Amino acid sequence: MDAVQKPGHVEARAALLLLADGRLPAGGHAHSGGVEAAVVSGAITGLDSLAEFLRGRLATAGLLAAAFASAVCRAVRSTAADADPATGLPDVLAMFDEEVDARTPSPAQRDASRAQGRALMRVARVAWPVPPSAPAAPHHCVALGLVAAAAGLEPRDGALAAAHASVNGPAAAAVRLLGLDPLAVTGVLAEIAAAVDRTAAMADAAALGPAADLPAGSAPHLDLLSERHRTAQVRMFTS
Repeated sequence: MDAVQKPGHVEARAALLLLADGRLPAGGHAHSGGVEAAVVSGAITGLDSLAEFLRGRLATAGLLAAAFASAVCRAVRSTAADADPATGLPDVLAMFDEEVDARTPSPAQRDASRAQGRALMRVARVAWPVPPSAPAAPHHCVALGLVAAAAGLEPRDGALAAAHASVNGPAAAAVRLLGLDPLAVTGVLAEIAAAVDRTAAMADAAALGPAADLPAGSAPHLDLLSERHRTAQVRMFTS
């Protein structure tokens, strides 16, 4: 049966913590979310500029990822209730994947997103009852929504995990790149935690509409930095 099983509420809440844990072996440690390129360009030099970068990333890439994670989670849960989900799930996921492609003009960012999606799907197939018909390398936010559904989470949970990931991984990368005090960076993350919650709520509300109307916020400067980073001869992170 190609359906998504739904574990109990308590188990699902624990699954959210696992999904949002930076130690999940899903390849996130290899990506900086644009932080390395921003450091090289001089856009990030310390805690204040890091906080500004993270807030901007949350409002653009974070909102987009959270909305798609919520929408995909809701769609997968709905498809799982159909008589034959194997016939509809691949088409649904492909549609969302194409929408993310349309919102990601940078080839480097598209590749990075799919690489992280592939890594997450590998973990998910071991940890949760992911439908066999699920794609191997969707965009990361599509994979996140699919895995959230497989883990028994609600669409809002998928949005929260995506919003959290959009700032948590880049913040960890900044510690390594700039030698920042991890305690101080944790303080920065705590300061924007409320914004992460608000972004997840906004994304979940936006995800109720058609896929074509999902958020499409862009950051052209980050797109350009990503392309420059891709050809850098010396780099610590893949993206």
